[in-house]
Amino acid sequence: MDAIAQFFASGHGADVVLVVLALEAVWLKMRGWSLRETVGLLGPAVFIVLALRAALVDAGWWWIAGLLALSLPLHLMDLRARLSAAAKGRV
Repeated sequence: MDAIAQFFASGHGADVVLVVLALEAVWLKMRGWSLRETVGLLGPAVFIVLALRAALVDAGWWWIAGLLALSLPLHLMDLRARLSAAAKGRV
């Protein structure tokens, strides 16, 4: 197996994405975003990437399904906040 295939098969490709998401969270915090806004925006992505990592390393299906399911409440929280802000004219 070549190096790139092994890198992704080991789940390290997903780890790189998680590091980028963490850096984005720090950047957003420095720009004045609240913790709630940051978690609402990046939280679903974190759980989806964790599910991807679980799939890449052949974790049980319940890990993948559970991580994907955890992304939904955060996505709905973000959607509610955005719709509320749009209704108040703060889009």
